[in-house]
Amino acid sequence: MSASPDVRVAPIVALLLAVAVLASACSGGGASPSLTAPPTAAPTTAATSPPTAAATSTPVASVTRATVRLALDWTPNTNHTGFFVAAANGWYDTAGIELAVLPYTGTSPETLLAAGQADCGISFQDALTFAVAAGAPIVSVMAILQHTAQEIAVLAAGDIERPRDLDGKTYGGFGYPNEEPTVRAVIQNDGGRGTFNVVTLNAAVYEALFSKQVDFAITFTAWEGIEATQRGIALRTFKFTDYGFPDFYQVVLACNTDWLLEHVDIARTFLAATVRGCEFAHEQPAEAAALLIAENLGVFDANPDLPRESAAFLAAQGLYVDVEGRVGRQTTAQWAGYSGFLYDKGLLVDGNGRPLTAPPDYAALYTNAYLP
Repeated sequence: MSASPDVRVAPIVALLLAVAVLASACSGGGASPSLTAPPTAAPTTAATSPPTAAATSTPVASVTRATVRLALDWTPNTNHTGFFVAAANGWYDTAGIELAVLPYTGTSPETLLAAGQADCGISFQDALTFAVAAGAPIVSVMAILQHTAQEIAVLAAGDIERPRDLDGKTYGGFGYPNEEPTVRAVIQNDGGRGTFNVVTLNAAVYEALFSKQVDFAITFTAWEGIEATQRGIALRTFKFTDYGFPDFYQVVLACNTDWLLEHVDIARTFLAATVRGCEFAHEQPAEAAALLIAENLGVFDANPDLPRESAAFLAAQGLYVDVEGRVGRQTTAQWAGYSGFLYDKGLLVDGNGRPLTAPPDYAALYTNAYLP
């Protein structure tokens, strides 16, 4: 989790602050969303290899346009590239979709979705798991980033060479309930005790490390890691998955389940265009970054190289695609891994704030039914 004003990505998302709102907006009780499989008709828009950025489609005049309200989790950044690529290339227009991007105002996308104030929104595996446990009628329809891009970071010039060296050190976090269990698990998996001090950060991770306010923190390598390099701050990082921690979906697209069931064809065409945009971002990161910047004039003026380098990193690391090279697809095994960790640590609570007494239905946290 970062204090940076530019991006909000982590398995530690400020969602539990909105649990009471979610519970009042939903049926509550920790039930999984009721989402049956949609009709099996073929998607309206086929998923094809993305054309070059210049090949913008022409809207079809006879298509009735439908608005899809998309809630962002922060200011535009490379986690959102696929949407802006699809918009810039006219793929939503061709599909008869009017994309209404709702700017982030401090209210989490999960809260807006639960209240019916957005149709779809940017979420994270942990955030969505927390929300569904609390009764929110939402489901993940697409993995935007297939793998975790978070790592534990320390200064490269220091004497911390592996996670077990973090015992007795000071961790800089943001006060979310899954931070400490995650870090502790990584340290213990490396043979350490998992004992450390905790302080709350009020600065970007790399700045807190550089000023030696803390010894270690969790960083998002595709953004903060790049910023640190740009500022000449050398970091040493430890990947969660290198130490027995389950991989997880860093970023997902969540939708309101009632909206999905009432708008099957719209959801499918929206997902087809969005998948196409993410395929483009994976295959042509430089062109995708240019479109992201062009679609958000002024947002990246202070550092236009950051989205370019971030886009290149996401593509090079294969974060958009699964082991079979597919965009968007999700599996129960990956949902059960990290979401199961959250349950095992007693972090999942129902709409009344009581810990769940049984694990959630991990297969109900996502659906591939609307993907092309």
